[in-house]
Amino acid sequence: QVRVVESGGGLVQPGGSLRLSCAASGVGFELTAWYRQAPGKQNEFIARLYSNGATEYGDSMKGRVTISRDSPKNTVDLQMNSLKPQDTAVYSCLLRTPLGTTYWGPGTQVTVSS
Repeated sequence: QVRVVESGGGLVQPGGSLRLSCAASGVGFELTAWYRQAPGKQNEFIARLYSNGATEYGDSMKGRVTISRDSPKNTVDLQMNSLKPQDTAVYSCLLRTPLGTTYWGPGTQVTVSS
């Protein structure tokens, strides 16, 4: 059974940093991506990491985020810097298998506020 879990969310002050982690088990993945959804807004693409190491970033947080694999922990992490109040959202991890099946995690809340 495939299980996807995000962690690392929380409350941070404007200008601060957070590191989110996406852990998955059960099957191999060719792609891991991070999205976010703020109240009343559509789901927004942040970044993706392919199994070959290639990365892509969306415009919303480009220059302030880095997606990477932590091999010892077997997670895909999203390092977020210079956070702003408008970055407040639920951040979710999407994984895609080589056959194209996708799995979402439940999400982790990030709140940027003083």
